[in-house]
Amino acid sequence: MIRGWLSKPWASMQSLWMIAASLLFACMGVCVKLGAAQFAAAELVFWRGFIATLLIGSYVLARRLPLATPHARTHVVRGLAGFISLVMYFYAISMIPLAAAVTLNYTSPLFLALLLVLWVKEPVRRGFYAVLAAGFVGVLFLLQPTLAREEWLGALFGLGSGIISSIAYLNVRRLGELGEPEWRTVFYFSTLSALGGLPWLLAASPFHAIDLRGWLLLLGVGGFGVLAQLCMTAAYKRGKTLVSASLAYSTVVFSSAFGMLLWGETLPWAGWVGVILIVASGLFATALSARTDTEAVTD
Repeated sequence: MIRGWLSKPWASMQSLWMIAASLLFACMGVCVKLGAAQFAAAELVFWRGFIATLLIGSYVLARRLPLATPHARTHVVRGLAGFISLVMYFYAISMIPLAAAVTLNYTSPLFLALLLVLWVKEPVRRGFYAVLAAGFVGVLFLLQPTLAREEWLGALFGLGSGIISSIAYLNVRRLGELGEPEWRTVFYFSTLSALGGLPWLLAASPFHAIDLRGWLLLLGVGGFGVLAQLCMTAAYKRGKTLVSASLAYSTVVFSSAFGMLLWGETLPWAGWVGVILIVASGLFATALSARTDTEAVTD
């Protein structure tokens, strides 16, 4: 079954898009964690959206692409869910080890699977709920006793970002089914993130003077973020939703490597058991999905 799926051209392209998105998201996380020592999380959220809006906006102007859309409501829901999730995620990255923050954020495929079954009414095979239960057991392993008491708030932010991300990803799929191009989806999300973060930036006290290092980090947060969003949106549009969600777990691998190399972060054995359970449950949830390969998310 796996060999047959990989032989399909759209499948291999979906894999490449999602793995590229995962690496770029991990790079963004590194910039966020480095920037957290210089900027407040609210400032990082604003600059993430603002820089991404400038980059994708320049592309739109250069190509004279139309921004008008008949699906504004879906864009707003996707944008708001993505913004709230992003705020929680950035706080989590600044408060707990990068691998733990990313893993908790990437519980989103588990919650997305639940949404697909309970809300969209997609059929599943036997064992699906047992697999999801294993994933949530993995969350417990990762949270206790991996994290210290003072890190629990960051852990809650990370888990919350995963829950709300599932709503954003579900709407990404809907926009793909409606024929919305990737650049328009990313543009509206970035714009809403900038608008949502602006009051936080203005309320932040004191403002931080931005030196060369700071600008490079902010450009990394925004640049890596927008490139990752484009790749992720392309993956969700061109293939099965749960396949994209499972491939997104490679961000955990990339982030764990960055955390060990840059900060010497390590997790106890219970934490790694939790990570493995969460990742494995996402992969098996994909395998147990009853959707056929011909039901790719296309225009």
